[in-house]
Amino acid sequence: MQRRFSILLVVTALFCSCAQKQDEIDRLLSQMTLEEKCGQLTCPIGFNFYGKDGDSLWLAENFIGMMDTMPLGSCWAVLRADPWSRKTVETGLHPRESARLLNMMQRHAVENTRLGIPLLFCEETPHGHMAVGTTVFPTGIGQASTWNPSLLEQMGEVMGREIRLQGAQIGYGPVLDIARDPRWSRVEETMGEDPYLSGTLGAAIVKGMQKNVCATLKHLAAYGIPQGGHNAATAEVGQNKLMSDYLPSFEKAICEGGAKTVMTSYNTIDGVPCSANQWLLQEILRNSWNFKGVVFSDLNAVNAIYATQHVAADPAEAAAMALKAGVDIDLGGYNYGGFLKEALRRCLVTEADINKAVRHVLQLKFDLGLFENPYVDEALAETEVGKKENAQLAKQVALESATLLKNDGILPFGEHINKVAIIGPNADNMYNQLGDYTAPQDPDRIVTMLEGIQTKGRAEVTYAKGCAIRDENDADIDEAVRIASAADVVVLIVGGSSARDFKTSYEDTGAAIVDDHISDMDCGEGYDRSTLKLLGKQEELMQRIYATGKPVVTVYIQGRPLDMNLANEKSNALLTLWYPGMEGGSALADILWGDYNPAGRLPISVPRSVGQIPVYYSQPQTGDYVEESAKPLFPFGFGLSYTQFEYSDLQVESVSKMDTVCRITCTVKNIGPCDGDEVVQLYVRDEVASIAPASKLLKGFQRVHINKGEAKQVVFYLTERDLSVYSVEKGWHLEPGEFTILVGGNSEETISKNVTIK
Repeated sequence: MQRRFSILLVVTALFCSCAQKQDEIDRLLSQMTLEEKCGQLTCPIGFNFYGKDGDSLWLAENFIGMMDTMPLGSCWAVLRADPWSRKTVETGLHPRESARLLNMMQRHAVENTRLGIPLLFCEETPHGHMAVGTTVFPTGIGQASTWNPSLLEQMGEVMGREIRLQGAQIGYGPVLDIARDPRWSRVEETMGEDPYLSGTLGAAIVKGMQKNVCATLKHLAAYGIPQGGHNAATAEVGQNKLMSDYLPSFEKAICEGGAKTVMTSYNTIDGVPCSANQWLLQEILRNSWNFKGVVFSDLNAVNAIYATQHVAADPAEAAAMALKAGVDIDLGGYNYGGFLKEALRRCLVTEADINKAVRHVLQLKFDLGLFENPYVDEALAETEVGKKENAQLAKQVALESATLLKNDGILPFGEHINKVAIIGPNADNMYNQLGDYTAPQDPDRIVTMLEGIQTKGRAEVTYAKGCAIRDENDADIDEAVRIASAADVVVLIVGGSSARDFKTSYEDTGAAIVDDHISDMDCGEGYDRSTLKLLGKQEELMQRIYATGKPVVTVYIQGRPLDMNLANEKSNALLTLWYPGMEGGSALADILWGDYNPAGRLPISVPRSVGQIPVYYSQPQTGDYVEESAKPLFPFGFGLSYTQFEYSDLQVESVSKMDTVCRITCTVKNIGPCDGDEVVQLYVRDEVASIAPASKLLKGFQRVHINKGEAKQVVFYLTERDLSVYSVEKGWHLEPGEFTILVGGNSEETISKNVTIK
């Protein structure tokens, strides 16, 4: 009786608190002018809202002017530092300065505007806060290679805490676009090609981030399958495929992770801009998934409805289409800030439409406690942001993401390895290993591949760059061959780069523009590819090094799956670390000498050639091409270890308990020479379905540590949703029949058993 009474008190208190918030929101809405309402829905770029000279900080006139005429509801990227924002390590803000500035801006909003509504500060956090002095983790594709939700939840918590300590409340990320065209420039930001993996890892990151801030899921929807691989190009996809493949990752991060904000994508789906898609933003997001939070557009995406997609006749009509579809905040602010009043005057929207969006924004501010406590402790930002413990976590993510693709026994290095030649354009370039959406960094905080190996101190180290990523005039291959010939083993570090520089030009959205300027950049937002070949003289360098006859470990630092055919054919060992972040060099050194046994697994298939694209594990089986196999060079889920694992005793048991349909058990034994992690993967194939089924679908995975000689039983449970199919007519539904259960170490090497679901 006492317990029931206590629960009643808690429920009553929550109800009263919610009722009080609603009363306060109603009160504010009743007092707000139309300009103030439009301001709440406007989120301009903020990195020019301040001035800095030495230790002095001040609010810029453009910010004060905006707050005087139409007080803003939010600001984006105030703390951003990169070549686009023109902020360097010297001219950008360090953590304590960041906290001081956002407190100043918040104080101006609270004390110098008529209603004193606090600001939302939104910052980029795809792999760490994009600001000076913060922790830089591996990019999304590397995070996904860990197949470790608990680790990524820890990472999310650190990222969220670092931006909250500096005064921001919203972190843009994770990126849950399903990437099935590696030519696309933003593959590095994603969790790969599979909705189950992306959704599970995304939900974990969201849970971690939302211990401190709100996470913003990017980008709704189908952004990762653009025609021709061109960023923001249209996505040609039907509703069945959209619901089955491209929306479940977002659904999982919202319904299980609890994400409170979402960002629409730039592209169109079947000709409808995502920022004007009422079916997507109302019927699916709010009604089906019961999303109660705030919807942002991507930067200037509302204006694109008019300016580039030509679905609206003018900016006011574009604003009206986005608002009525369900976009609450116009990132960039051009349309809502400049034309929403005109849309109301022309009866394209009603004030009730505007009030609905404003209510969502105010509700989020109350939920975040901003009205009660809008400021942060500036001293904490100085001591807690970018601390050593966070860098160690970044190293752990880099270690667990490293994926071994080939090894003839050269790894790990033994005591006979006395002289190591480190060669390649990505061996000693810190920005090439950090990825896009990275702020300028103090070199003392970043460990390059060369520095990590030198610090390891296990062998004499020589180094030659050999060539650049793209610039063919920047090469000395003869020198690289000379030092390779004198070494016991060569570590050849090649790949790509998303490193922006101050000579690059940028679009209004911040995407880099491909031009005649030759930087290392071959990837990152705006840098789409027509091939996956290594650029510059990298393949010439590789051929010359392989021709020395010395053992070679080839390491790819990359933002997308690049052509690995030559390396796979001629290397003794092949690794990818993707973009491994600030501790990438330390992680590589530990792996080379066996202080860490790699267990990363590919979250995306590596094609043999561009002609195979799209190639992903779940597509229906086809015949081979005339020129080559239809199978990828390396399949989804693939990755080697310094030990080996054996699968046996697969059992499938029907269960009728709650939503559970099947219990699957399997024994995994470590039959190799050392302890290690295995990523046990569960796939399901629906043998006959009303909608053409996938060849197989990932429905479970566990990263399990198994000691040498030890065997472990791994248990999975399949729910009704796991076995369901989506159709436009019936929605998600379970169709009785025969299913094949497959368990193994990657999508191609499995043991299987059939089960009949009645």
